[in-house]
Amino acid sequence: MQPAVVWDPALLGYDLGGEHPFNPVRLDLTVRLATELGVLDGVELLVPEPATDTELYRIHAEEYLAAVKLAPTAGWDVGHGLGTADNPVFSDMHDASALVVGSTLLGARKIADGEARRAVNIAGGLHHAMRGRAAGFCVYNDCAVAISWLLDHGFDRIAYVDTDVHHGDGVQAAFYGDPRVLTVSLHQHPFTLWPGTGYSAETGSGEAEGTSVNVPLPPGTRDAGWLRAFHAVVPSLLEVFRPQILVTQCGVDSHEEDPLADLALSVDGHRTIYATLRDLAERHAEGRWLAVGGGGYQLIRVVPRSWTHLMATVLDRDVKPETPLPPNWVNTVLRAAPSAELPPEMTDGRDTTYHSWGDGADDPVDVAIRDTRRALFPLHGLDPDDPRD
Repeated sequence: MQPAVVWDPALLGYDLGGEHPFNPVRLDLTVRLATELGVLDGVELLVPEPATDTELYRIHAEEYLAAVKLAPTAGWDVGHGLGTADNPVFSDMHDASALVVGSTLLGARKIADGEARRAVNIAGGLHHAMRGRAAGFCVYNDCAVAISWLLDHGFDRIAYVDTDVHHGDGVQAAFYGDPRVLTVSLHQHPFTLWPGTGYSAETGSGEAEGTSVNVPLPPGTRDAGWLRAFHAVVPSLLEVFRPQILVTQCGVDSHEEDPLADLALSVDGHRTIYATLRDLAERHAEGRWLAVGGGGYQLIRVVPRSWTHLMATVLDRDVKPETPLPPNWVNTVLRAAPSAELPPEMTDGRDTTYHSWGDGADDPVDVAIRDTRRALFPLHGLDPDDPRD
């Protein structure tokens, strides 16, 4: 079964306008780069349809949908987090947002129907949207809607892993009391970055205690530290939880050049993360993997390369780091942005080797590792201080 790739130029319509950092050009340049490199050769791109209101009601309140639909003609004071600097109102906002949700739902359906084991939608990943309000550039929460749909279509253990630099707060909120969904988020520490949530002590509520996992990382964390933290926490919990599918939000605003945050990962680190997620899906979820995009605001140098690596990883067409950027793609960029400084290859030239937690070293990320393991591991029958667990 060939992995499903969801894409249509209509997804560029999710455009917050002006100088807003959430610029759809990053999607266009990613698809162009993946095409020029041959990553999409012979792949039938699946064209989505907008999610219906009924599908959106899985996560969002009826009055919120009504507000989104009316917002473009209702003036500036529409409430629900709309009309702000982060979430400006734009023409056809409901339709464009519903299409993003529909694209992630299409990938979920292909996996649920057994037509694909993996699916990728780089236009998705709007993980901040809440039940009744927009937040963090996100109008509707495609990740949460897709997870809710999967829960009603043959899945009762779903693991969601969020690698965006910002806490996956909207998805966590949607399933904070649902023991069927394990939500995992590795992000910059909430003391230092919006939305100010995602502490290690946020572990879920009621019968779902232990199914919300947060690893808040210090600013400046590089590839080795990020991978050290990930491997110290995530694989053990996935092994115990035994998910039937892995859903991952793959935001790339963790890159050192991203203008909105302060982690220091590289494109090479992102590529390693995707390969790790693929391996975990194979080991713990019978290969089922739904990957979506997310944040990422270095529109030219970072996002196209990182998400091309994401699509290549999903398709088992891994692009070698030393691969040169295709001349046609470079010329396309330079025609639009003549002063752009482009990297020559699909790599930042970084070594992503990391040292496993428990080696006795005092790495800056070890505080987060210890806090998260001590908050979560006992709830799963694991020893938080034993690196073998």
